[in-house]
Formats: sequence, C-alpha cells, structure tokens
Amino acid sequence: MVTWTSPAPADAPAAPITDGPITGAERPILEGLLARQRASLLNVCAGLTAEQLAERALPPSTLSLLGLVRHLAKVERVWLRQRLAGEDVPALHGGPGDPGDFADAQPASAERDLATLVAEWPRADAALARVPIDHEIDFRGRAMSARAVLLHLVTEYARHLGHADLLREAIDGVTGR
Repeated sequence: MVTWTSPAPADAPAAPITDGPITGAERPILEGLLARQRASLLNVCAGLTAEQLAERALPPSTLSLLGLVRHLAKVERVWLRQRLAGEDVPALHGGPGDPGDFADAQPASAERDLATLVAEWPRADAALARVPIDHEIDFRGRAMSARAVLLHLVTEYARHLGHADLLREAIDGVTGR
C-alpha cells in the first residue's frame, strides 16, 4: 500500500510560490500577497503523511497542520464567497465560530481536506474578482471594504503560517519552508 503524502506546491498548479507585484495598483499587490501565503502553507505541509498533518501540538490544544488547512479553507469561503460576494454556498467545518475545523481534523480526511482548500482558492478568487476593491459589506454593524477583507485574509494566513512553521519543525525538524 502506498502512503499518501501532501504534494509540494510544484505538484499543485493552483499554488506556485511566486513573488507578486510590489509596486503599482493596490489590488494586484494584495492578491499577490495572498497567493504567496497560500502557496507557503502548501510548502509547509509538503511531503507529510496524513497522520503527520493531523498531529496535534500540545494537549489540550487541537492545533495541527491539518486543522490549519481546514480552518483556512473555511476562512476563504466565509470571507470571500459568503460575506463579500454573497454566495449561497454551504459552510465548511461547521461555519464561523465552530471549532470543528481544528477539533475534527483526522488523518482519514487529510487528502480530501487539502483538496478542498486548493479547490476553494480559484472559487474565492473569482468571488473577489466580481467586486471592486472599495465594495462594502456589513460586518457586525460596520461597513467593511473588500480591501479590508483581503488584508484580513493576508494577516490570517500570516498568523497561522507562524504556527505552521513551528508545527512542521516539531514533526520532522524541517524549517524554512
């Protein structure tokens, strides 16, 4: 039996690690930063088995690389597709506020969960492309622009990539991915 391992970004054409623009219009810069964060997550997970991806940090924490994969898929869907673009799509992993993305992360679902995240990216990008950067939504009684949503996603990935780096190092000693 062949053991499944998480593919490297080169094996996942939706997420090559590239540097986006760093001058010019704001939107392409922000979209490039998000693309790089996405690819970095795949890179941290690359080559790990389903069991390694589901390995939890320290009890009682439910934090794992697989939990981060599930959480970020949910975040992309909630913020870009449901809230920003108003798409009527089902929630992932219990929806906003539900801890199922971390608590329910199991090796048996690792391949499917990673595929769900990668499949969510072009859908989320398409949803984002349908609205101008100044488009506003109501969030908790306040106006929030597409710009702020995009910045939120970049910072959400950045925050969790720090966790991911530490989790990966604890699993197999690999750093700098």
